[in-house]
Amino acid sequence: MIKFQKYTLNNGLRVIIHEDHSTPLVCVSVAYNVGSKHEHPDKTGFAHLFEHLMFGGSANIKDFDKPMQLAGGDNNAYTNNDMTNFYDIMPAENMEIAFWLESDRMMQLTFNEKVLNTQKKVVIEEFKETCLNEPYGDMWHHLSSMAYQQHPYSWPTIGKEINHIAQATLEDVKSFFYNHYRPDNAVLTIAGKTDAEYAYKMAEKWFGDIPRGNIPQISFVPEPRQYEKRSKVVHADVPSPAIYMAFPMAERLSKDYYIADLITDLLANGRSSRFYKHLYKEKKMFSTIDAFVSGYTDCGLLLIEGKPMPGIDINLAKEAIWEELRQLMHVPVAADELAKLRNTLESSLVYSEVSILNKALALGYFEILGNADRINEEGAIYQSITQEDLMRVACEIFRDDNLNELIYIPEDSDK
Repeated sequence: MIKFQKYTLNNGLRVIIHEDHSTPLVCVSVAYNVGSKHEHPDKTGFAHLFEHLMFGGSANIKDFDKPMQLAGGDNNAYTNNDMTNFYDIMPAENMEIAFWLESDRMMQLTFNEKVLNTQKKVVIEEFKETCLNEPYGDMWHHLSSMAYQQHPYSWPTIGKEINHIAQATLEDVKSFFYNHYRPDNAVLTIAGKTDAEYAYKMAEKWFGDIPRGNIPQISFVPEPRQYEKRSKVVHADVPSPAIYMAFPMAERLSKDYYIADLITDLLANGRSSRFYKHLYKEKKMFSTIDAFVSGYTDCGLLLIEGKPMPGIDINLAKEAIWEELRQLMHVPVAADELAKLRNTLESSLVYSEVSILNKALALGYFEILGNADRINEEGAIYQSITQEDLMRVACEIFRDDNLNELIYIPEDSDK
């Protein structure tokens, strides 16, 4: 059980404080309710660009990293389809440094052509390195556009194409900043060696005067249920063939999300998983094979990816995967196998609660989703999953007409 206190400042900033006096450190995170799904379809990649711009200096701080390092701290950030989170870890006695840094860049970033052009170049190089020049690197571009015909998950976090970032103007980024990176669109979380009353006073002192924003009310069109198989074959400069299977599944707060997550662990988590035992170890059909869920807030994807061993026909490899999926759909999982899965997942959740960073990020994440208390409910949800739940969700997800299939073939191969 993670205990915390929650406050809301007059400007709408939600503040969550978790005291943990077992550590000399404190983590301060600011989660913003903005990800790639909040972007305009013709101006994508902006949320990820801002992950970089937010370190480019603000009204009173030219260099974000230097004061952090002098305070003995470290910082980082991540962006995904749904949200962005900036976090700082430092000795508890220097906590106010993080409040100063985070509040200053929330108040007003430094907007000038030099900073913008520098960060655009960084992001463009990252796009080239991870998507264009990396084998299978454009996988998310293909699968996202296949699986999402209406919802803005149809492009990955890094953006649809390089030109959207290259052509971003100063006015574009200013508008995006003041529409999204405001206190009433954010959650400030403090976890670690602190006193709740003191932490709240620091939040009020440093963030209380930042004006609210004019947050756009975006209505996301739900992705219609899929009733057709979608397939794509890409001939590319890749070292070996690869299979990617993406099945639309439930949204993050649905119990069916947790069931699907458990299914992927059953299939591919560790040496006792079915894919590892049957397809890798026994049949030796794959050099690597994995299964995971995307974790999107709205309806997400259950993904299976595998690289067949040399000489294995791609169609035989796909059929081997389907045999495992059909087994899940029609044969109840053994009670001891299910109990082991549930307990392993719950142990992972408990272990993650040791880290103040994990607790801070999770509290902010669930509050962005609507309720930070959800952090204390997940273990019970996993424990409530039954054999019937697994079969039901497997039958709903693993339909041929619910499949988005992407196949990579090496350019010099006909197979």
